[in-house]
Amino acid sequence: MNLQSLCQQSAQILNGTANMQNGVCSISVKRNLNVTIQGRPSHGAVHAGVTFESLDYSGNALNLGEVVVLDSELTPFVNILVKNGLIVSAIHNHWIFTKPNILYVHFQSVEPPLSFARKTAEAFTVLSH
Repeated sequence: MNLQSLCQQSAQILNGTANMQNGVCSISVKRNLNVTIQGRPSHGAVHAGVTFESLDYSGNALNLGEVVVLDSELTPFVNILVKNGLIVSAIHNHWIFTKPNILYVHFQSVEPPLSFARKTAEAFTVLSH
């Protein structure tokens, strides 16, 4: 399967938008959260993204994810990632003075991209839309 097709299929699973550049598939997924930073509305800080690259002959790739979550979403989201065998590599804030408080969850794996996309999509089911 070619990378462009794999990228599009992964984006479809995640209900996101695919972009293929320099051998890296990037998928953006919109989060419709009303967030302010220092009292100003922000849409650029509220995102979810998945990438994959370095696909080998066995069909495994380096898969990376970064998703902004609300405090109330953190535990159920991370629990599904862990249940699905994904590595949660970081949980932290990017910005201060946000309302509501938002955190960024980073996760990763080396496996087929469609498998990673399905596992991530399952975790997305606990996020508010």
